[in-house]
Amino acid sequence: MTGTGGRFLVAVTACVSGVAHTYMAAERLEKLCQQEKWTVKIETQGALGIENALSLEDISRADVVLLITDIDLSGEERFGGARYVRSGINTFLREPQKVMSAVRKLLSAPQHTHITL
Repeated sequence: MTGTGGRFLVAVTACVSGVAHTYMAAERLEKLCQQEKWTVKIETQGALGIENALSLEDISRADVVLLITDIDLSGEERFGGARYVRSGINTFLREPQKVMSAVRKLLSAPQHTHITL
């Protein structure tokens, strides 16, 4: 977990091969959240399976959930009641500020609001 601000985000990153892009996206997101002074916990779903799994408590506490993925996520139903932004890995890596802008919009949106980029 990184950041010290008042906002708490959770995310899942997952790419087709489950190797490089999964971890590149997680690292980029950590840096962006540090800049915003937000706390973030990131679950990766990759070649090594699920790492740093998000608990139901993590998800319910989160101000916003980010689903940064190019594949169907394991346990995706956990996020149905949360505010979330869904983005492909390549979209996020090419245009991270577009994704972060969507996150900022969701911070004041009602629960169950979903944005797909």
